[in-house]
Amino acid sequence: MKGQEYAPFLSKIVKVKKHTEIEYTFSMEYFGDVKPGQFFEVSIPKYGEAPISVSGIGPDYVDLTIRRVGRVTGEVFERYEGDSLFMRGPYGNGFDVDDYKDSELVIIAGGTGVSPVRGVVEYFSHHPGERKGMTLIAGFKSPGDILFQADFKEWDKTMDLILTVDGAEDGYGGRVGLVTKYIPDLDLKDAPSAKAIVVGPPAMMRFSVKGLLERGFLEENIWVSYERKMCCGIGKCGHCRIGDKYVCVDGPVFPYTVGKNLLD
Repeated sequence: MKGQEYAPFLSKIVKVKKHTEIEYTFSMEYFGDVKPGQFFEVSIPKYGEAPISVSGIGPDYVDLTIRRVGRVTGEVFERYEGDSLFMRGPYGNGFDVDDYKDSELVIIAGGTGVSPVRGVVEYFSHHPGERKGMTLIAGFKSPGDILFQADFKEWDKTMDLILTVDGAEDGYGGRVGLVTKYIPDLDLKDAPSAKAIVVGPPAMMRFSVKGLLERGFLEENIWVSYERKMCCGIGKCGHCRIGDKYVCVDGPVFPYTVGKNLLD
């Protein structure tokens, strides 16, 4: 393995966008190739590092949507535009948009699972002629937990969008229910040739894939992403090993034909 794959580099924070009290998107200066679904290791000296999925890709930046859940991410939230963070990567397998071109596409994402698929959604939102029908089902715990709200308003114009929450207080006028509730009613022209991406909590992914298979999707046309337990990013520490696969190296994006055998 090349030595530079271990070495972090300093990246400037170009922009910070607040979604919720514990979830922000940091636009980080970056020049290089990267795919949706890949991840970077973000680090701060004396605090450690954390793997963060790419949630957006620009010509000279990448978006990293970060949830404040521990020592490292808590310290990241003390940084602002113009500050810098150390990063290394990108690592892992991502989503290749070429796999989904000229196909009906269904993307099902739960909570922060929207982050790794956001680049795919953005691509086909801006290139509708390169795909057939497209449906995005995105679920969050509550209206206050919804990420990328401005994006959803734009995506609603270019695809079939089903934005739902598990539960809502009085006054909320949107959809309520788990993402799986909406799979039986998907408007599909030819399910066996359609493609699907499923990302989110393990239980949500399991039942969503089950619903897609019941609708006639083929296993080889479904992709999933596993991101739990990743640590070093280069397959050395063993924390993310499941069977003979290292999630950080062999994944985090897997075809379902492989992912179904990764019992975590």
